[in-house]
Amino acid sequence: MRLLHSPLFRHIIATNTCLCHSKTPPNHICKQWRAVSTALNQHIQDLSGSEQTLLNKLYAGLIGGHRASLAESITLVETQHLRKKELAQVLLQRVLAFRREQESHNGGKPVAFRVGLSGPPGAGKSSFIEVVGKILTGRGHKVSVLAVDPSSCTTGGSLMGDKTRMTELSRDMNAFIRPSPTSGTLGGVTRTTNEAIVLCEGAGYDVILVETVGVGQSEFAVADMVDMFVLLIPPAGGDELQGIKRGIIERADLVVVTKSDGDLVVPARRIQAEYTSAMKLLRRQSRSWNPKVVRASSHSVEGISEVWDEMRSYQQVMLASGELQGRRRAQQKVWMWTLIQENVLAHFRHHPAVREALPQLEERVTRGDISPGLASDLLLKSFLSSSS
Repeated sequence: MRLLHSPLFRHIIATNTCLCHSKTPPNHICKQWRAVSTALNQHIQDLSGSEQTLLNKLYAGLIGGHRASLAESITLVETQHLRKKELAQVLLQRVLAFRREQESHNGGKPVAFRVGLSGPPGAGKSSFIEVVGKILTGRGHKVSVLAVDPSSCTTGGSLMGDKTRMTELSRDMNAFIRPSPTSGTLGGVTRTTNEAIVLCEGAGYDVILVETVGVGQSEFAVADMVDMFVLLIPPAGGDELQGIKRGIIERADLVVVTKSDGDLVVPARRIQAEYTSAMKLLRRQSRSWNPKVVRASSHSVEGISEVWDEMRSYQQVMLASGELQGRRRAQQKVWMWTLIQENVLAHFRHHPAVREALPQLEERVTRGDISPGLASDLLLKSFLSSSS
């Protein structure tokens, strides 16, 4: 059975808004939607009975809030298997339709709050997230933690162990913790983490915390998939401001000086003052929100509730101004172009003409016979001439 005529695809069409003007007659299939239907038909040729059963089972379990179904769904979107990637897109389309229906009942406002947390190693991110997570679940929230895990490029092995460090939160039935391996590719981080966020929201988690390690390129990617970006910094000695990129500080909606307890209270106050002064010199991202610098201690829990109050204040201000919704729309476009770049590069790398010419050109570049720019031009010319 072709996907376009399957009950599953009819459900997708029924739950998606027509791409045409609202005055378009209901029986008229507009050109834009016909193009999308054709693309979807090409994307997945047909679903077998077992595939439909699997997708229906995952979808029902997911929106029912079953953690096992959510974990299995995230595994599906993380796969590199071509057919399973296609199935994952069908599942995501259903979840997106379900989420849009929920948002329409919520006055068009997002049903979940996405927060990205980053900072240098030693900032105490995992401890902070566990304490915040426990406070939120105690208040009736459902919390999902997605940890962007810097896997090895060669072995795929993970470096983080957040489930072992967040022992209390991992046992909480209203919390879900999932490492999101990068497998050495930034595009992989963006795709799997972004889609995992959608799945977590479909499963009923109303607070999504996305943790990243270090202060590097992946932080910019994560900042483009959350509603609020929080930078955690420790009250260490030395030139702290020099150790963190200016661009990351500019993206921060809130800066939290961690470990503000005991002997570290005085240096924590000094760092808070330094960052408060520095933030005044940076370009503002929002018309409605001024980034703030606060102190907190995961050990004594002092200041943690105040940090969450600042986060909620940010959410309310940004929702009231419409900036949060606008940010999400812009992020969808960024997500789309990131995936286009990833897929185009993969197609280019695996093209027969490129694969044939690549070894010799790489060798000539390493010997210094030709410049990298000329080599790239030659590869692109081979690709275009054989594709036309």
